[in-house]
Parts: sequence; structure tokens; C-alpha cells
Amino acid sequence: MKADHSPGVSRSGAALALRPVDESGVDDALRLAAIAFHDHPADEIRERHRELLLRCERFGAYDGDRLVGFLAALPLSLSVPGGELPCAGVTFVCVLPTHRRRGVLTALMGELWRAGARQGCPLAALWAADAAIYGRFGFAFATSGMTVEIDSDRPLGLRVEADPRPLRLLEGPDAREVVAPLHERSRAARAGRPRRDGWWWDTLVLPEQDEEDDELGPPLVVVLGDVDAEEPPTGYAVYRTRPGDDDAGSPGLVQVQEFEADGPGAAAALWRYLADIDLTTRVRCWAVPQDDPLPLMAADPGQVRVTQTFGCLWLRLADVRQALLARAWAAPVDLVLQVHDGVLHGNDGRFRLTVGADSAVTYEASDDPADLTLDVRELAACYLGDARLTRFVRAGLATEHRPGAARALDAALRTEHLPFTMDEF
Repeated sequence: MKADHSPGVSRSGAALALRPVDESGVDDALRLAAIAFHDHPADEIRERHRELLLRCERFGAYDGDRLVGFLAALPLSLSVPGGELPCAGVTFVCVLPTHRRRGVLTALMGELWRAGARQGCPLAALWAADAAIYGRFGFAFATSGMTVEIDSDRPLGLRVEADPRPLRLLEGPDAREVVAPLHERSRAARAGRPRRDGWWWDTLVLPEQDEEDDELGPPLVVVLGDVDAEEPPTGYAVYRTRPGDDDAGSPGLVQVQEFEADGPGAAAALWRYLADIDLTTRVRCWAVPQDDPLPLMAADPGQVRVTQTFGCLWLRLADVRQALLARAWAAPVDLVLQVHDGVLHGNDGRFRLTVGADSAVTYEASDDPADLTLDVRELAACYLGDARLTRFVRAGLATEHRPGAARALDAALRTEHLPFTMDEF
């Protein structure tokens, strides 16, 4: 990308320059992020952040020689229903407090969209530190999750039989080599998940130190099945432990970072293992899909509690046509959509979406009356299969001009499993 020194944004009449942030400017970006997020990470975690930024395309806003705004885009391959698409993983978005409300973020987003158009990248995604910001740029929650806790001071009672195959405890590179194929297989079943390489596993999934809680121990990986057999394992969990403190009244904790199982028997075996770890009385998994079967499997619903539900990954359809043509559809549909996009005007207009019985998809400009009017933000929320258009119609955020149009689009967008990701970036 060539340097862009065009003004674009101003501060009290003084123009700010937009240009790429080269490797020598990454430390400036980390310092800016520390100010913006009130965060001063330990050296190990700061180095982890630096490695992440070096893998990104980096955009900066400069006041003279000083970096005052920053945005990074991590190149991802994101699973979508029936396949995967290139996606810009937006991260480390920050503006110096002295330069807020000056159009800096809008200008940086513009650089992101221009780069995505050049590269043919139809999606952008992020985890939002400030949820009030990103809707106006066309992002919406497209995956959701829930936190579950198990009271493990007694044996975990489940209504299904546990898979009797052996459990193995793995550490370090050996763990990654065994479980990475299981994770890759799960991506095909659930949309919204980035493809991982070895760096991602070692740096973001299995680092020695947990970024959020330095009292937690190093990562452990339990695998169901004989890792030396020809038949691959059918499930795994990544977890860390924290010892109890009787004086502080703090129970021993098993913190589950990631959980994958091919079926209810495998899930039962892994959850029972986690709940039976000595010197702990609580199992907490910060994120599982909203349709995870564990709460239904519990013999005593009071022993397994959903403590919160939340939106996870925000998604932006940068190229609506490319995104719609690339996904799989659950049912035929023929609708004229009036799509509003106040940022990326190529998406704005009236289009006929047709999905045939043979799964052939077209999305072309149309002069026919609209069956459904919606914002690109609501379309993003429904794209991976999480939200339903009928809810947005009831909320007044989409308008149905032909009765049943929203229900028909929901049926076509439906997925067998709800989309989900726990991969933060």
C-alpha cells in the first residue's frame, strides 16, 4: 500500500496525515494503545501483542511525526456457512485522547475499506472494547456465547453416558499437533471461526501465561481417545487451574478456555473429567455456543448454571454481493432486498437475491418493488446464522413489504449449528 499523506482529518485546522505504520512504528502503536486502553501489560504479553501487530496491515494517523490514531487488520480466513472467506480482523483500534472526535477513526476505517477492496476481502470482524462505536460503521454482533459454571464439590451428574475411551493429558507442541485437526474439523460445522496456524496456537491459545489472570497456571490439554491410534481423538479441552485459598474463601478453580467434542458421549467424558479434578470445587468455561448441550445434559440443572450470555464477534459485510454468493443456503428464496449502507455505497441499493433449488445463487440490481428493507448492519447480524430477521422486523429495525419475506430469508439463512468463536484478536 502506498503512503497516503492526504489530509482527510483535522485538529483545530491542522491536517493529520494518514499513512501505513511500518515495523519501526509498532512500538509507538503499542504505547498509544497503552494510553487509550489504560493498560500496561507485562513484558511477555507486550511481546505477544507486538508479534500480533507484525502480522497485521497497519494504518496510522499522524500529527506531524506523532502517531495519534491507529488501526490494525489481521488477515484471517473465517468460516462461513458452507465454506470460508477472507476477513480483515480489526484490532488495536485506538485514538489519542487529545485527538478524539476529530474524525480520526472514520478516516482510519476508510483506509481499511480501501485496502479491503483492493485485496478482494468481503468481510471485516472485530471484538469491541466499546460497543457503542461500531454500529455506525456497519458492524453487528454475528456470533454469541454463554458462560457456564459447574458446582464440582460433588460428582457431576449427567443424563447421558460418557464415552469410555481413555483420556490423555498433553502439554506444549505435542498438544497442538493432536488437537489442531479436531479444531479445524469443527470450523466446518460452525461459522465464525478463524483458521489457526502454529503461531496462533502457540501464542494466542496455549501461551504459558494467561493474559487475563496471572494466578492461573499454565495451559493443560485433555484429549479423549488414544492419540497413537489410527482413529483420531473425538474431543479435547484446554484449561488452566487456580488453587483455592481457604483464608480468602476462594475455591479451587478449573478455568476452561476451549472445549470441543464430536458428540454427547465425548462431551460427557470431558466435562466429568474437568469436574473431578482434585482440590477444585468450581469449573468455569467463559464461552460456549448458545446451543451447547451441557445445560440440557445436567441431571441437576442447579449444578450447571449459565451465568451470562453475550455477543462475541462483530461482523461487517464489506462486499455484500461477494459474501452472499459465497455462503451455503438452507432453502430456496427469491426476494428483492432494499439494502441501506451509508458507508460503503456499492452495497447500497435494491437487489434481487435468488437461491434456487439447485443451490445456485444470484444477487443482482433490481428495479422491482422491495420485499424487505434492511440496513447492512442487520444483514451482517444474520449472515452467519445467529440472529433472525423476523426479530429485527418486530423491533422496527427492518421493514417487511411483503408478508412472510423476513421468515423466508430466515429459513434460507438457517444453519444447523449456531455460529460461535472464542478466538479473540
